[in-house]
Amino acid sequence: MSPSVVATDAKAAHPITAAQTAEIKPASITSGGSTTVRKSGPNAFSLPAANLPLSKRLDFSVGNSFFRNPWVEAPASTDARDGLGPLFNTNGCQNCHIKDGRGHPPQAGDSNAVSTLVRLSIPAFTADQKQQVITSGVLPDPIYGDQLQDFALPGAKPEGQIAIAYQDVPVTLADGLVVTLRQPTLTISELNYGELHPQVQTSLRVAPPMIGLGLLEQIPEDTLFALAKAQKAAGEGISGKVNQVWDVKQQTLAVGRFGWKAGQPTVMQQNAAAFNGDLGLTSAVFPTENCTSHQSVCQAMPSGGEPEVSDNVLDFVEFYARHLAVPSRRHVNDPQVQRGEAVFADIGCQRCHQTHLVTAKNPALPALSQQVIHPYTDLLLHDMGEGLADHRDEFLANGREWRTAPLWGLGYTQEVNGHTFLLHDGRARNVLEAVLWHGGEAQASRDKVVGLSTSDRDALLAFLNSL
Repeated sequence: MSPSVVATDAKAAHPITAAQTAEIKPASITSGGSTTVRKSGPNAFSLPAANLPLSKRLDFSVGNSFFRNPWVEAPASTDARDGLGPLFNTNGCQNCHIKDGRGHPPQAGDSNAVSTLVRLSIPAFTADQKQQVITSGVLPDPIYGDQLQDFALPGAKPEGQIAIAYQDVPVTLADGLVVTLRQPTLTISELNYGELHPQVQTSLRVAPPMIGLGLLEQIPEDTLFALAKAQKAAGEGISGKVNQVWDVKQQTLAVGRFGWKAGQPTVMQQNAAAFNGDLGLTSAVFPTENCTSHQSVCQAMPSGGEPEVSDNVLDFVEFYARHLAVPSRRHVNDPQVQRGEAVFADIGCQRCHQTHLVTAKNPALPALSQQVIHPYTDLLLHDMGEGLADHRDEFLANGREWRTAPLWGLGYTQEVNGHTFLLHDGRARNVLEAVLWHGGEAQASRDKVVGLSTSDRDALLAFLNSL
């Protein structure tokens, strides 16, 4: 096993005793190692890494301006920021990653779904189609591509509109508390370019937080493969796998790290894909418009240049996204939080939500190099059960598999974003609902949560909200 991997084993006894609580070594409050900042409030996710030298703060600020400010229709006097659309989901990155934090599904009365999008694909049946999924990620819908754009420039029509309805799913816990989960149902209407493929697959996604991306990018590949090997060898029903995705710049398969199914290999490619799919902007990484041959509007509307996002701008946004700091843990000396950390380990959550990892040595990124971090993720794909399944493959990820979401910064969600909607589609309205949706490889841990005493459950939630 790699020395940067810390394996954890669940204990069997319940409830957690004071002696067991004392045995648990808590993670440091410096979740992001030396990059960690101590900041509360709505801007807690928007600060540069604490160890970033002053000489690099200007690069961070320039990247922030391109991430935060809106892009506009071409031609425009602000030619460094024109070329939006013609089909898009938003006109600025911050509109989805609100204050560099978490998006949310549309609520009652919302006229649009900003910070939420719908991925599209069709099933692969032939050998050629299955090979295309391995190298391209998905088979796109023939007319609408791999993402539905619900906005358009004047003179163009958006691809369609989405609506979400919910069905109640009650869950009764051991102490009698009834928690009502909500199962989303997606509807797509007002299609302006023809019908969706009859076998179209859809996946609703909300924007994840931006913090700590550069640190996650620097976790060695060997660490991830060692984690997957150790989980399989343990024989406890946990069998994470590394996604293998297409690296556009290197023209080869690479380890997937970013996105809800670990479908992107680098921060650069993640950013460029968002510029292209979400804002309708071309770059050297993705040089063609996000339109299909059925949408001539892309050729009819003016371009913002070739490419519309320059390499210089891409570099600044990459630097910004890499160096957004993780805020420190809070309340680590609270006895209830410490008890909750013991519960977290006892029920097996740390097997996927890995507590301690170490980034690689990288002289080119000194602020991110050799950092002991506490992200509470293994970046691996896990079968999360039928309840969360979107039945849509993405590279090696099947329709029931999702990347383990990092938990650092979880307790800041309300103050940064004004809500606590969680999971890939925002269906969970709080941490407990998110836990209760876990199935598949996480079913045993989820069932242990259902069986907890009220005090142990409250302690677990207090711990999760301390992150």
